Amino acid sequence: MTTSAAYITLDEQWGAHNYHPLPVVVARAEGAHVTDVEGRRYLDFLSGYSALNFGHRHPALVAAAHEQLDRLTLTSRAFHNDQFGAFCRDLAELTGTDMVLTMNTGAEAVESAIKVARKWAYEVKGVAFDSAEIIVATNNFHGRTTTIVSFSDDPIAHDNYGPFTPGFVMVPFGDAQAVRDAIGPNTAAVLMEPIQGEAGVVVPPEGFWADLRAACDENDVLLIADEVQSGLARTGELLALDHEGVRADLYTLGKALGGGIVPVSAVVGRGDVLGVLKPGQHGSTFGGNPLACAVGSAVVELLRTGEFQERSRKLGEHLHRRLGDMVGHGVAEVRGRGLWAGVDIEPTHKTGREVSMALRDEGVLCKETHLRTLRVAPPLVITEDELDQALDALERALDA
Repeated sequence: MTTSAAYITLDEQWGAHNYHPLPVVVARAEGAHVTDVEGRRYLDFLSGYSALNFGHRHPALVAAAHEQLDRLTLTSRAFHNDQFGAFCRDLAELTGTDMVLTMNTGAEAVESAIKVARKWAYEVKGVAFDSAEIIVATNNFHGRTTTIVSFSDDPIAHDNYGPFTPGFVMVPFGDAQAVRDAIGPNTAAVLMEPIQGEAGVVVPPEGFWADLRAACDENDVLLIADEVQSGLARTGELLALDHEGVRADLYTLGKALGGGIVPVSAVVGRGDVLGVLKPGQHGSTFGGNPLACAVGSAVVELLRTGEFQERSRKLGEHLHRRLGDMVGHGVAEVRGRGLWAGVDIEPTHKTGREVSMALRDEGVLCKETHLRTLRVAPPLVITEDELDQALDALERALDA
C-alpha cells in the first residue's frame, strides 16, 4: 500500500504549491468522517470550507448524481436540458427570489454579480459610462480572480497580481456610517459577506445590515450579500442574512450548493436586476449543466425541510457554549453563528497551524486561517457526541 508520505511527495513534486495542506492524505469519506490512505479515521471539522454542509457522500445527493450520470451530463447552454428550469425554479422559491443565474464556482458567482451590478447601474440607474463604483469591506474574501483580489486588503491574496481592476471603494466592515459616507452618485452596489469567513468568522454589530439596507434604499443602490460560505444552513438559517431580517437585492451562492460533489454556484435575486443580461452578454459552458442542476435540486430538497438549519442552530449553541468555556485556557476569543466559529488562539500559546497539527494527531481535521485563528465548520450531519469528541480533542490539543 502506498504511504501518506509517498502521496505527499507526489503532490509536492507535480502540484503547484498554492496551498499548505496538513500532512493527511484522504482516501475515503462518509458523513462527518474521513479515512486516510493508511486506514486512520478522522472527524472532519472543516467541511471543505462549508462545501460539505451535508457531510461527505450524502445518500440523496450521491443518488441524484448517479442517476444523472447515467443519462446526461452536459449540453452547454446552446440547448435546453431537462434539469435546468426546475433547478432554477426550486432555488428561487427556496430563497424567495425572482431569478437565478447559474455558474460553477463561488468566485464566478461574485464576478457575475459585479458585472450585473455595473450593467444595472449604467442601463437602469443612469450612472455615467465606466464610472460605476461598488463599496466593499476591509478584510473581505470573495474569491481569487484578478478583479476580486483588486479589492482585497490581504497582502497574500492581493500583492503582485496587478495592475488591478478599478471601481471599488473599501470601508471598515461593520461601520454603517462609513458606508453611507462612501455612497455617491456613481455607487452601483454594496457587496459584503454577512459574516466574514476567511477573516476569522467575523460577525458584524447588530443592526449593521438593516442600516445598509436603509442606506441602499435611500440612494438607489443594490445590496449584494455574498453567502457562498455563510449560506445554505451553515449559520442556523437558510441564509446568514436571515438572522438580521434583511433582504438583499442579489445573493451569491456556491460551495454547499453542489453538495460536495460538483461545483455549483449561482446569483439569485431580483428579476429586474438580473434581467439586464441579454443573450450573449454573459455565460458559462458548464454553468447550469444537467449534472450540476440534478445535484443542486437535491440540495434544495434537503434544505426545504429545515432539518439542517435546525441542526445548525441546536448544535451551534452547544459548540459555542463549549468553545466559550475554553476562553482563557488557550483561547483568546470565539466568534460565529450556528455550526461555524472562528477560534482565536492566545498569542502566548500556539499558532493556528500548531493547534491544527495537534488536532490531527487527536483524530480531528481542522485548519487555520491567518496565524492564530482556527476556522471551525463541522458537517451539519455531525452528532452531539461527535461534536463533543472533537471539542475534547481541541482541549487536549491546546494543552499539548
